[in-house]
Amino acid sequence: MSKHYDLIAIGAGSGGLSVAERAARYGAKCAVIEKGRLGGTCVNVGCVPKKVMWFGAGIAHTLKDATDYGFQVGETRFDWAALKASRDAYVKGINDWYHTYLSDSNIDEIAGTARFVDARTLDVDGQRYTADHIVIAPGGAPLVPDTPGAELGITSDGFFELEQLPPRVAVVGSGYIAVELAGLFNALGSDVTMLLRREHLLRSFDAMLRENLTEEMFGDGIDILARTQVKQITREPDGTLCIECENGQRLEGFDELIWAIGRYPLTQDLNLEAAGVAMDEEGYIPVDKFQETGVEGIYAIGDVTGCAQLTPVAIAAGRRLSDRLFGGMKGRHLPYENIATVVFSHPPIGTVGLTESIARDLHGESVKVYQTRFTAMYNALTERKQKTAMKLVTVGAQEKVVGCHIIGPGADEMLQGFAVAIRMGATKKDLDDTVAIHPTSSEELVTMR
Repeated sequence: MSKHYDLIAIGAGSGGLSVAERAARYGAKCAVIEKGRLGGTCVNVGCVPKKVMWFGAGIAHTLKDATDYGFQVGETRFDWAALKASRDAYVKGINDWYHTYLSDSNIDEIAGTARFVDARTLDVDGQRYTADHIVIAPGGAPLVPDTPGAELGITSDGFFELEQLPPRVAVVGSGYIAVELAGLFNALGSDVTMLLRREHLLRSFDAMLRENLTEEMFGDGIDILARTQVKQITREPDGTLCIECENGQRLEGFDELIWAIGRYPLTQDLNLEAAGVAMDEEGYIPVDKFQETGVEGIYAIGDVTGCAQLTPVAIAAGRRLSDRLFGGMKGRHLPYENIATVVFSHPPIGTVGLTESIARDLHGESVKVYQTRFTAMYNALTERKQKTAMKLVTVGAQEKVVGCHIIGPGADEMLQGFAVAIRMGATKKDLDDTVAIHPTSSEELVTMR
């Protein structure tokens, strides 16, 4: 005999938890199915523990800058194991809280692996459950290439299991996870080499951002090898890793290799065919603007859709879906334009809207760009002259701001307010008419000429 619900979410990550919680607020009978730890990628092997490590790396930079501000710091030592223990305890506290959160919200927690039996029925380790609405939100996992010796490397998941700081690290990849991990290792004391299959870091980002980040990473001592394809990984007699490249280059002496080459959706075990849910060739589930899969009563949200794979996006899409299904908000959905995002590199990047290149492709000669590059006040006194750079992309006679791109200390915190302004249709004149907060880096965005 099966148990029936108004809504079942497959996956207790950001999307699944949010859609169920919002539906339960409206009085819906809900359950979430999860085979791993509650909280999904973000809480366990993503945003949360990554940001803790980023803070640690930032403190390492600050300690180096301290003497420039008159502090006699003396010899310092970094204990990776101590930071890991504190980080893991913090994450466990969030995991534990989620169990209470679900119980207090009258949401059933079902542990196990979900498989579709038909469009209304799920099997979880032999137990059947049915629902009027099923939301697919299992998230994704890191890719490992089909390369000889690839198993000798680890992924971003493995990064969070490291018990000690590896002296020498190779990071394979050019996206935001790759640059974040490379920056963390470098700041905390590892010798870091990045291997890029193509020419640039952060290829989909505005050129100004990737060029400035590359310069800063070079300045921090990170070795970046462009157009370098890994051919084979082997372990040497001394236990270190050797990387053989397609171009004939042989890189030796690495203690760890991190694969940061992308992620794939966790759809392979769901038996989606039984429900008639379509997937693309990579396993992602196409949805319309209402998160609908094409099968009535079945929806997909979060990373599994392949669209804007960010925690706040999954949360927002899930809440809006429940608003529409149970809250009487007909037409409620998440627009995927002007979604702000931050890369926790060193220095951090904040970006929202169109890149200059895409804006010119769409709007041609009506695009006007404003940009600046300067040394922030903090770095005026430090030997390490980290640069801050900003760009505003505007369109039309009214100079509507369609893109805002920032790299530099504080970029992660200053972007949120400007993202609101851009979503509301702010023009360059609106920014110019805003009184600046002085002395800050953010004032440059309202004083740019």
